Amino acid sequence: MRSDSLLLAGAGLLGTASAAKPDPKVLPLPPMGFNNWARYTTAINESIFVDAAAAMSTNGLLAAGYNRINLDDAWSTTERNSTGSMVWDPAKFPQGLPWLTRHLKSKGFIPGIYSDAGTLSCAAKYPGTLGHESQDLHDFYAWGFDYLKLDGCYVDDYRTVYQLWLDLMARFNKDQTRVVFSNSAPAYFADPKNLTGWYATLVQAAAGGQLARHSDDIINYSNRPGWSSVMTNYNFHVRTTRFQQPGFFNDPDFLIADHPGLTLDEKRSQFALWSSFSAPLIISADIPHLTKDELAFLTTKDLIAVNQDRLVQQASLASRDAGWDVLTKSLSNGDRLLTVLNKGGAPADLKVPWARIGVRPDGGETLRVRDLWTGKTSTVRASAGGVTAGKVPAHGTAVLRISGRKLNTVPTGIILNTLSMRCLTDSASGSATWAECNASDGQSWTVNRSGRVSSLLNAGSCLVSKNGAVATSKDGCASNTWKFPVSGNIIHKESGKCVNENSNGSSSAVDCGVYENSQVFGVPVGVEIDYS
Repeated sequence: MRSDSLLLAGAGLLGTASAAKPDPKVLPLPPMGFNNWARYTTAINESIFVDAAAAMSTNGLLAAGYNRINLDDAWSTTERNSTGSMVWDPAKFPQGLPWLTRHLKSKGFIPGIYSDAGTLSCAAKYPGTLGHESQDLHDFYAWGFDYLKLDGCYVDDYRTVYQLWLDLMARFNKDQTRVVFSNSAPAYFADPKNLTGWYATLVQAAAGGQLARHSDDIINYSNRPGWSSVMTNYNFHVRTTRFQQPGFFNDPDFLIADHPGLTLDEKRSQFALWSSFSAPLIISADIPHLTKDELAFLTTKDLIAVNQDRLVQQASLASRDAGWDVLTKSLSNGDRLLTVLNKGGAPADLKVPWARIGVRPDGGETLRVRDLWTGKTSTVRASAGGVTAGKVPAHGTAVLRISGRKLNTVPTGIILNTLSMRCLTDSASGSATWAECNASDGQSWTVNRSGRVSSLLNAGSCLVSKNGAVATSKDGCASNTWKFPVSGNIIHKESGKCVNENSNGSSSAVDCGVYENSQVFGVPVGVEIDYS
């Protein structure tokens, strides 16, 4: 992926259409499988995919659900043929791509292919699809591919080019064809200094297709440390919760399960986080030579069940500080997931209160807590006040599944400005300011079905808009409710004004802008998002 981005105005992104409900029949659950890029980049050939399929058929990966095998860049020759079609490289694929897809399907796999929306692919030698969109899509399908990853190098007008593809894929899939479309456009606007274009491309991507790559390529295979790359993509991913819904998945890129620059705990942590997000689980590794430990975590049944849960909620941040991230989401049977990331340099314990997890169990109830790494289930009385993630390794992640008769789940978590990464913070006086996230009760917010927003610190109060200011108060809660469009605004239902993070850290209610950095917020998973 090319690292430079075009300016928003040049890309024509302002005014991108609002997101819509995707068709969940095309891709009801996040995909699982293999892609060559992070492990092999352009050094590919037929045997990599044949050998991967053979190994996955016997080492437990296919049985665990990893049933997709996707080719990435550098599969073609550098020129199209006389009819305008791309041509697979006969030196790399001597039996041809139609033979390869038939072979993979005979082994139980679904084949996928890569191309680029611009004039050239990202490897800079191979043709892009620009001007040949329909022809290339029909060729890929005729060759036997049911998944297309479309990159964004050498593109001048992202909005127009990707909208053409979204429309083309919608027409192509209308007659039950169901080719999965993976959209890489947002990744070209992942600028931490200004995310306006990023927000716009994500909204456009969520209106069609099934996947959106949102940030940097994960680090390629090397001896360099890999944890910062995993955390970079993770920290973009936590900004995207509102886009995910049945049929559409935010994509933080590949699982790099054999990367020598990661510890085993870091590899396990990436898998646990991606599973908690219901993100794609696409492995980019030397599949035939994965170690016993690597295969063990990649095939952990309880974590794969969370990833493939039919609600496909993306776990959101319940709390955050310098040492810990706590994430939660609900599962389709009513259970609540608790995921705890230890960002520190030593093993440690963390107790998380029930309210922070977003559950309100009856006082006399006994809850069951299942450790999804070990499969062991323990019981915890509601009167204990919460649950402890114990002995979480440095850069490790604990994942607990909480069940009980009456969890009384409420969407709960931080309200995060997704540019500044500061948390909306309540205080005893009722001021609502923006501050570094510190895992306090003043930064943990609940949202009920009517749109009333309250902090755990002042549970009897609510977020109100009055005379242009935003604060919390015990008065006027009936007339101070909020709605949450996919754009990321928090809009006062009565006045139509939007919450704004001011430069001095205060909050105000002002006229709503279009993807303004001061007005785009992440909210707790389970909050009703307006896609109209």
